[in-house]
Amino acid sequence: MRVLVLSHMYPSTFSEVYGIFVHEQVKALVAKGIEVQVVSPVPWAPFPINRMSQKWKAYSEIPAQSVWDGIKVWYPRYLTFPKAWFFAFSGRRMYHGIKDIVAKIYQEFPFDLLHAHVALPDGYAAALLARDYQKPVVVTIHGQDLQSTVFRGRRCKASLQKALSEARKVIVVSEKLKKLAKDQFEIGKVIVIHNGVPLEKVLQKDQTLERRRGNRVVLSVSNLICTKGIDLNIRAVSHLVGKYPDLRYVVVGDGSLKKSLQRLAHELGLKEKVEFVGRLPHEKVMEYMTNCEIFSLPSWQEGFGVAYIEAMAHGKPVIACRGEGSEDFIEHGKTGMLVKPRDVNSLVEALDFLLSHPEKAKAMGERARKLVLENFTWEKNAEKTISVYEEVLRGR
Repeated sequence: MRVLVLSHMYPSTFSEVYGIFVHEQVKALVAKGIEVQVVSPVPWAPFPINRMSQKWKAYSEIPAQSVWDGIKVWYPRYLTFPKAWFFAFSGRRMYHGIKDIVAKIYQEFPFDLLHAHVALPDGYAAALLARDYQKPVVVTIHGQDLQSTVFRGRRCKASLQKALSEARKVIVVSEKLKKLAKDQFEIGKVIVIHNGVPLEKVLQKDQTLERRRGNRVVLSVSNLICTKGIDLNIRAVSHLVGKYPDLRYVVVGDGSLKKSLQRLAHELGLKEKVEFVGRLPHEKVMEYMTNCEIFSLPSWQEGFGVAYIEAMAHGKPVIACRGEGSEDFIEHGKTGMLVKPRDVNSLVEALDFLLSHPEKAKAMGERARKLVLENFTWEKNAEKTISVYEEVLRGR
């Protein structure tokens, strides 16, 4: 079976961790015998656009083609606009930007189906390609389509409806997204296939350098944007450092709110207690997960949350928000802690409980580790995804 994966989220020279979960799935599919090539469209950044900022310069430096862990990846350019202007039409623009390279790929790699990650723009572009090649499309929704894009206006919703209605199967990564998909769109069967953890990257638990220094580390890993709740973690730490003077908060990731979050930590007198380490390679992120005591990400717009299950696979108690995709794998008080969204007091209570009951926290982390390693691996994800492919190719 030959599959062409279409995903603008994919590792590249721009970022080695962007879309890493898509790459992990692709690797697992290949390990199961599926032939895969990847088309990962990137914003077109010719001169002088590539001089506007470091971000646009980095876009312009992404090679046309590369190989990641033996996977051939193509990076065609397509027209995008700042601040997602005219986003409702982004799928058609993506199609025009990639159709020539797809035609070239098809000559040597006559794929059997297209698998697009996110409905807009990738799923929409895949629907247009499907007409060209008379091939079926599978679309996976990771969250943004149903939690943000659908609310951008009537035209965006119409574009999403087109992409999803023309897909042969729609995969979502959590029960939360399944409910949203059925509430918002008239589409056929929606299938839940959870994301996984890369077992080969989950490090063995170890006595950490931070612990030997006498520090108790709370960790988060995310983009630094409003919905992730990093500011709530900082405020919660400010309430707890008096009781736990050895408490430290480490933030892995980057984003538009980094400077304001650093300023908040400084204003709360936490300059020496909160560390921003920036965006890191995935292997380094795994080391930080090994070396923390608690993983806390009170995000209130989370379709699934791969970072939670990665931390759980390291045996760490995790904190997430109620009502999000993480409820598929976090049972409050047993495999993690669920707090009220945007509620500092609820977060303080959860952190205080874990910090003041280290044995219970350790047992929670062990239960979480067992749950993830038995049920949430990329191997299991690949097996379920292949079953969907087979159903599609059989016309079911």
